[in-house]
Amino acid sequence: MTREERLAFLGPEIVAHIHKLVAEAPPPPPELVEKLRRILARPGGEIPTSRPATASDAHETDGVPRIGR
Repeated sequence: MTREERLAFLGPEIVAHIHKLVAEAPPPPPELVEKLRRILARPGGEIPTSRPATASDAHETDGVPRIGR
């Protein structure tokens, strides 16, 4: 939904009220921002852990490359 569509749907008074409430809200703590960033980066899965790549990561035994699947 575009800004113009929201304004048409909600009306200018409601949008102004929402902006006022947002401006009054305290900023979130850094810990919450980091947690949300991780969730939004991978909404459907676990947070990946880094590990060194191995030759088996590039190809399966059937000869079909795994990279890009």
